[in-house]
Amino acid sequence: MNQQVIVAGGGIGGLACALALARSGVPTVLLEQAAAFGEVGAGLQLGPNAARVLADWGLSDALQACAAFPEALHVRDAHRGTGLGQLRLGAMAIARHGQPYATLHRADLHALLLAAVQEHGLTELRLNTRLASFTESPEGVVTTLDDGSTLVGPALLGCDGLWSRVRAQLLGPQTVRASGHLAYRGMVRMADLPVALRANVVTAWLGPRMHVVHYPVRGGEWMNVVAVVHGVLGQGHGGEPGSDPQAWTHEAQAADLKRALGPACSAVLSMIDAVPAWSLWALNDRPAMSGAHEHAQGRVALLGDAAHPLRPYLAQGAAMAMEDAWTLARIVKPARAPLDWPRALARFADTRWERNARVQQHSKRNGRIFHATGLVRWGRDTAMRWLGERLLDNPWLYDGPPEPAQDPTLSPHAKRKT
Repeated sequence: MNQQVIVAGGGIGGLACALALARSGVPTVLLEQAAAFGEVGAGLQLGPNAARVLADWGLSDALQACAAFPEALHVRDAHRGTGLGQLRLGAMAIARHGQPYATLHRADLHALLLAAVQEHGLTELRLNTRLASFTESPEGVVTTLDDGSTLVGPALLGCDGLWSRVRAQLLGPQTVRASGHLAYRGMVRMADLPVALRANVVTAWLGPRMHVVHYPVRGGEWMNVVAVVHGVLGQGHGGEPGSDPQAWTHEAQAADLKRALGPACSAVLSMIDAVPAWSLWALNDRPAMSGAHEHAQGRVALLGDAAHPLRPYLAQGAAMAMEDAWTLARIVKPARAPLDWPRALARFADTRWERNARVQQHSKRNGRIFHATGLVRWGRDTAMRWLGERLLDNPWLYDGPPEPAQDPTLSPHAKRKT
């Protein structure tokens, strides 16, 4: 049997998984359906918990080379323009949590992970390759590919995203849930913005049934802008009725976005006008995880969005995928074949599912708070003004990931109970 663990998916989660396992001495074969490695999308935020994972992988310098490190998070009223609250980042994030708060382009994070995987050398990368199905036996997992060929390995790790084929077979058909929210995304060169909008901060503008967030990326040379509104594709928001819901990007117009934002303040409108082109995403997710069985069964495990897709309101999608990979590698390290993979994956699932479920729940709750109307909006604004940083900081999240408890029975040299 091929002792390479099979990793399905070559996005951020799949590369993080391959890298983490390689650092623990576990060889993998990574299957990517595209003809070339790359990442679509725009910017993302990495809290100190994600920066801690990258630091443990020796990638702090690589992060420094491509990311921006905002000095603060400013929360403002999208209609009136007034300040609601702030959270100091920069040096304060390092003082509080031991690691920085970073913002960067998705493609830059993907590229630094890919370079690290290639440098380490324990991962076989296969492009134009997609998993069709799998069969598990006591000895391993037989994976059938779209071209009819097969791969056999000791374990299968599904890192293939929201529409995961591994998940569909492991847990059965489950309809992806439409959030009813749409995300407009764009980028603009910092030099092309009005001077007042060039600050090295994350700014979140909150309004009824909408919010806008922007932050620097690519070392501060670009500003990433995301506007989330309520709506449906094809109903005044780009695309056509009946458009493929799995299509990643859609052409979008600033006029549609402005109508959805309503009477936004001049600073928000100036930022919207400065973005030269927009793409449009329909935001989908699944219910929060309900148990360890949704993370792993037998020799098959799900990581990242395949297991726990997140709404973007806690900015933790990439971070949780990297935490998953980091945790799994800690459990199987040091790798001494033959590893008890079913036991290792069960331990991984027990360690991760509750934290991931909590992040899913908090992300959804934040969306309701961000887009609140009426008395809830008034209460949010009042609480933010009174509690300030105590409300905006998340030490339970940023001080992670938690170290998995040791299980000496995973060592093949340990005496097993009969």
